[in-house]
Amino acid sequence: MIQGFADWLVYGVLEIGVETRLGAAVNFFVYDTLKILLLLFLISVVMGVVNAYFPVERLRAYLATHRLYGLQYVLASLFGAVTPFCSCSSIPLFIGFVKGGIPLGVTFAYLITSPLVNEVAVAMFLGTFGLRITLIYVVSGIMLGVVGGWILGRLRTERWLSPWVMKIQEQATAESAEWEAEHTGFWQRLPMILRDAWGIVRGILLYVIIGIGIGAAIHGYLPEDFFRQYLSREGWLSVPLSVVLAVPMYSNAAGIVPVIEVFVQKGVPIGTALAFMMAVVGLSLPEAMLLKKVMTWRLIGIFFGVITLAIVLSGYLFNAVL
Repeated sequence: MIQGFADWLVYGVLEIGVETRLGAAVNFFVYDTLKILLLLFLISVVMGVVNAYFPVERLRAYLATHRLYGLQYVLASLFGAVTPFCSCSSIPLFIGFVKGGIPLGVTFAYLITSPLVNEVAVAMFLGTFGLRITLIYVVSGIMLGVVGGWILGRLRTERWLSPWVMKIQEQATAESAEWEAEHTGFWQRLPMILRDAWGIVRGILLYVIIGIGIGAAIHGYLPEDFFRQYLSREGWLSVPLSVVLAVPMYSNAAGIVPVIEVFVQKGVPIGTALAFMMAVVGLSLPEAMLLKKVMTWRLIGIFFGVITLAIVLSGYLFNAVL
């Protein structure tokens, strides 16, 4: 429905050509902006209901104090693998987790894996590269989430969340305690839940517009040949170079798989191509702009640094074994 509205608005009302770069960029901007804002509102409502009726404080305390031997990171990463979101679309659920008080390392495990692995990309990988490479892609995407989430959790990164998020957490905890004490019914709580959800959308709106605007411009105007001519080069620098070149791009895993197929056919090593794909979907400028609302620049830098290192090491490993 959102894609149909975007097509109608861009190609019908604005009469921008379907095959033009401007049309592709504007369509991408309208679709992704509406999709992310709608997701953010719906997820914020759901997390508001969860916070009101379920023992989120108890769950948070359990995850923070019990020795689960990393199982919580595995479960969060697996959940990320089955949710069909790109990096920017994953952020609304990430905000919902943070609002609910889920430990940040566990939340990062979800945020890392969610854009890397989804069922559409898995199906395309099977048809393009076969079972062996598909399994390596899926397992590595999940392991990146598990290891990255564990590292970020050990760094105690909660102190670098933005004041806006800290305020949301405190407000959600206070409201939950107040409703529990007064035994407030659902229909009495719903207006406040909706108001809080709209407040979250309004608070992040500017960051969504800026981030998706950057992604739309990149999506519409950067040619694939610009990247392929550099990634085809041999040498140990090809993997980190692929990650650096991927950061300005913005796409989901399913959208980048055909590009990766072209890269491999043109002689790009499979490990370098996979590292490029992971960096495109897991590290992007639009994602950084959206994360700026919920994290300080220091935390964004640490997050991107950990994931960049993991992707580069994965690329070298893939090139060595494939």
